Amino acid sequence: MGPPRANGDGGSGGAKPPGLAMKRTGGQAYYMISVVAQKYNIHPQTLRLYEREGLLKPSRTDGNTRLYSEQDLEQLETILSLTRDLGVNLAGVEIILNMRRKIEAMQLEVNEFMEYVKRELSRGIGDWEQRLSTALVKSSPTDLVRTVQSAPLIKEADEGVTAEKGAVSSKR
Repeated sequence: MGPPRANGDGGSGGAKPPGLAMKRTGGQAYYMISVVAQKYNIHPQTLRLYEREGLLKPSRTDGNTRLYSEQDLEQLETILSLTRDLGVNLAGVEIILNMRRKIEAMQLEVNEFMEYVKRELSRGIGDWEQRLSTALVKSSPTDLVRTVQSAPLIKEADEGVTAEKGAVSSKR
């Protein structure tokens, strides 16, 4: 008997050609475990192990058949690259994948913050003047800027005269 059928035909329609994808709602392709195993030259038990370890999360049919999406296949390619090419063990793969997820989440936060900053800057200085006029503590924009002036100070000592630079702060 061949691999479990997700289409419910009981296997009477003949063998499924290698690499044939099963379609689901939204037109996204899903692959059965035997097709994925053959495509990546790995044993189906390896795919089951990756699922048990939490590295892959394929969806399931009503008959409990694993279906791998394109996103699952990209994740699998990353796992195989780490294990085959770089010699990383599964615990290391898990750590790397978790770090990648966190980095991607942080990148999204940075992008959102940058968009916020761009929106605020595009609102212009007029909006800032309006905000300052309605603030609880009234001050003009020039009161918020402190200027620093440098002036040489001359200090007399027993051995001679030396010059030192000092900073004097003044508010305008």
